[in-house]
Amino acid sequence: MTVLALRDVSKSFGPIQVLHNVDLALEPGEVHALIGENGAGKSTIMKTLGGFLDPTSGELLLDGKPHRFVSGPEAEAAGIVVIHQEFNLAADLSVSANVFLGRELGGFRLDHAAMRKQTAALLQRLHSHIDPDTLIRDLSVPDRQMVEIAKALSRNTRVLIMDEPSAVLTHREVGTLYEQIDRLRAEGVAILYCSHRLDEVAHLADRITVLRDGRVVRQAMRGELNEDGMATAMVGRELEDFYPPKGTPTGQVALEVKGLTVPGRVHGVDLTLGRGEVLGIAGLVGSGRTELAEGLVGLRNSTGEIRVNGQPIQIRGLRDAFAAGLAYLTEDRKEAGLLLEKGLRENLTLATLERFGNLRLDTKAEEAALDRATQDFDIRAKSRDMVAGKLSGGNQQKLLLAKTMLPDPKIIIIDEPTRGIDVGTKRQIYAFIRKLADEGRSVIVISSEMTEVIGLSDRVLVMREGRLAGEVAGPAMTEENIVRLAMGVSGEAA
Repeated sequence: MTVLALRDVSKSFGPIQVLHNVDLALEPGEVHALIGENGAGKSTIMKTLGGFLDPTSGELLLDGKPHRFVSGPEAEAAGIVVIHQEFNLAADLSVSANVFLGRELGGFRLDHAAMRKQTAALLQRLHSHIDPDTLIRDLSVPDRQMVEIAKALSRNTRVLIMDEPSAVLTHREVGTLYEQIDRLRAEGVAILYCSHRLDEVAHLADRITVLRDGRVVRQAMRGELNEDGMATAMVGRELEDFYPPKGTPTGQVALEVKGLTVPGRVHGVDLTLGRGEVLGIAGLVGSGRTELAEGLVGLRNSTGEIRVNGQPIQIRGLRDAFAAGLAYLTEDRKEAGLLLEKGLRENLTLATLERFGNLRLDTKAEEAALDRATQDFDIRAKSRDMVAGKLSGGNQQKLLLAKTMLPDPKIIIIDEPTRGIDVGTKRQIYAFIRKLADEGRSVIVISSEMTEVIGLSDRVLVMREGRLAGEVAGPAMTEENIVRLAMGVSGEAA
């Protein structure tokens, strides 16, 4: 019997209708994948199923009967658990306190020892070595995701709704996630799995629902849709030449780095970056990729020699990096890249306010800059007055790109350019990155997706344990060779 379903559900926010007569059913022991471009309505469906939104019309059915949840916590009490894409964790509390938040053990006198013990057992099940006493704010992004998964596993779950759960996980952690999904499926849990990684959908899903513009455009069972078929159904057209053609770097050196060291993180890295080149940096999460970038632009203390266009420079912070023509687009757009409660204009011009006046801001000039950015980066917002946090993930990323490019940098470092972004927006961002290189700018791309780093890059550097493990280029730029270097596997790959 169907556990949870939507029947002929529509949802409007004011005059804007975002869901149109959606039917969707979650069955016990089945993984049901929900896919679609950003803005297709996936989040609205998940929030409706999870008790956070009411349908404008149509019905939510629980165990075959019409039901209305007053809130998300009420839905969770009924066994419907949501793992949100945006972490729902209290940064100043410990891991164990977060896992049991709202369900603390021990009554009036909390049993911290029992909560720590049960949290440790959950993390061990996930093959994670996180200390239950660690504060959330001290964890890496992947470790925070593992805490979210542990928190979900601690509930008496009948329906598990997962929104991009693997987006920040390492390959090993993704394997562990698959193990837990298989175990939950065997126990009869109904799983709704939302992911932009179509290879995951093909691997995991028993049933697939494809959304486009708030409508269900295709439903399929396992094996009926391959990855190309899913992508075509999502965007309504064939996807050819997903990555743009690679250019020809000029051969001139734009950036030269010797012996860059970030204490405890990066050890003596040498690299060169050509003008008009896209240089990929690959490696496992924790290999030092992000720390290398942050050391280069002054976000971390570092030592070593940096030359831009042959001239030695000192970078002690982001202002020095900007002055030298370097820009960095962070991997964490929600916490470090954008002010989610501020508007589009404020976010766009935040790093370059001196361009728009000193004692008094020239808001007309800011609005003109926003007009150009909206057009150049195809930022789609229901209103130019909306806050950044209300944009879809893809449009947030495009806003962050616009903000990063406003100072007109010549060297751009982009960390995880398409994390949590749909295939249509990915293609836009890939074209934008190649356009930067074709204009003679120099780009470093850090990515956990090997197909992405191979598809975009002219060369790839591979990091392992804070050191440069090797370089691949041309025909040698394969997933196998990158994995060998990243894992420290001896022997040469073809």
